[in-house]
Amino acid sequence: MTGPSDSMPSHPVPPDSRYDNQRWLRLWRDQQQSSFHQLAVNPLLSRFWQKLGLKRSHRVLVPLCGKSLDMLWLAEQGHEVVGIELSPIAVEAFFKERDLQAKKQRIGNFVRWRAKTISIWCGDFFALSSKQIGRIDAVFDRAALTALPPESRHAYVSKLMDLTEQGAPILLFTIEDIESDGGRESRSVDRELDDLCQGNYSVQLLHSEVIPQAEDQHRLVSHSKVYRLLRKSFTL
Repeated sequence: MTGPSDSMPSHPVPPDSRYDNQRWLRLWRDQQQSSFHQLAVNPLLSRFWQKLGLKRSHRVLVPLCGKSLDMLWLAEQGHEVVGIELSPIAVEAFFKERDLQAKKQRIGNFVRWRAKTISIWCGDFFALSSKQIGRIDAVFDRAALTALPPESRHAYVSKLMDLTEQGAPILLFTIEDIESDGGRESRSVDRELDDLCQGNYSVQLLHSEVIPQAEDQHRLVSHSKVYRLLRKSFTL
């Protein structure tokens, strides 16, 4: 996968994320994060969301949500949407730009913003607990995993397991680098992702497409991929 890039400890502990947190907050403050956000709902979301087989009443977690319009689409499908975002600028922008009157409540180290069936917890993802946010039936990861530095990704997957119900599926969008002269589009599961799931999830590649890049034969180009992750159940 792409991103700022080992074996997974049996009980992964999130690294000291203060530098990354400050960097992300600075990007929002300086308005340098716009390339991460789309001006419309991601068309791949509506195309593949039904693959999770959810009910309208199911609660959906959107980690590192920014001000993504995809949360509105999920709410329109009848889901209660629970976003997590570090930057208060992003959270405020989401509700203000949608003309939604959000109620704010401080809960521990977080500020929860809520309007209708969408709530966003403003704070550090790794500090959130399942007791705070309640039952989570599914996850929509819109390239949050690949946005994290590689040293944080094992802890991220472990945290998703802590926050979700045993059978909660994940719809995962990734951006993965490939050599432009490699000749063919990759239609296999990324090796790093396979290692991250490490027997806890079955991973199915639903979609893969090449992202157009500049006309430089020797530059890295990227694949946009959509995965469905299903939590494996274990019996004693």
